[in-house]
Amino acid sequence: MAAPPLPGPLAHLAPLLGHYGYWAVGAVILVEDFGIPAPGETILLAAGVYAGAGELDIVKVALIAFAAAVVGDNIGYLIGHFGGRAFVHRWGKYVFLTPKRLAVAEDFFARHGGVIVTVARFIEGLRQANGIVAGTSGMHWRRFLAFNALGAALWVGLWTTLAYLAGSHIDTVYEDIKRYELYFLLALAVLVLALVARHVLRRRHERAGSEGPGTAG
Repeated sequence: MAAPPLPGPLAHLAPLLGHYGYWAVGAVILVEDFGIPAPGETILLAAGVYAGAGELDIVKVALIAFAAAVVGDNIGYLIGHFGGRAFVHRWGKYVFLTPKRLAVAEDFFARHGGVIVTVARFIEGLRQANGIVAGTSGMHWRRFLAFNALGAALWVGLWTTLAYLAGSHIDTVYEDIKRYELYFLLALAVLVLALVARHVLRRRHERAGSEGPGTAG
């Protein structure tokens, strides 16, 4: 039986999936997760549609995607852990990321990194840089691994299930979800800004308290 035509933006992945199947799913998701621009989420959706049509096994798609996501993010973590800080210190000034701002970001990530690692899986841009930032910030590897695996499981579970069930209508479903995702991202941005503001104010208050007695004397 011929593979089903993929809808909308998924169509360009048909030759890749047709020739390489599970290998394509694993490879694309793997490289995307340590910073290389690749259509990881798109190929996951396309593979789910193929599985719904009987061309691929949905369990194998999910397991391979999960493993590739976790391994890819851990490669990113290693990149950030061993080389990311030097890279940011050298090139970060061009995007206004100074060493001082990086230090604040690292401290914030250390406090709230678990939530960020889990949620970042669903956000384009953060998904690709997630592991690198975690490694650069000094987040403990075991903690990163746990939240990263949780995020990967939720991400793979959501998109493979929707694609498998929605089939040829996945492009419509995807557009609807992306529309509501905007509101979610806005709410997340407000939350992050509130946490950052609280952290900065707390640091200033602690600094003022420590400097106060000395100034008085």
